[in-house]
Amino acid sequence: MMEYGFMPFGWGFGGIFMIFFWGLLIWGFFALVRWLMNDSDRKEKSALDIAKERYAKGEIDAKEFENMKRNIIESSK
Repeated sequence: MMEYGFMPFGWGFGGIFMIFFWGLLIWGFFALVRWLMNDSDRKEKSALDIAKERYAKGEIDAKEFENMKRNIIESSK
């Protein structure tokens, strides 16, 4: 009969490393899926989107927004 040391069922350093490895692999998979699903944060906002946000927040009034919108559209042509 073989002795496995103080760890039952032969769980030594290799068994602990195996659990750590698979846990890290599973965590990495879920982190990758989460990063890929969070696509909205990686998109760059356009100038018109920023102007719309500022108008919605009340930082600029309707006249300023229309001037910005006209300038953005003209400069993109």
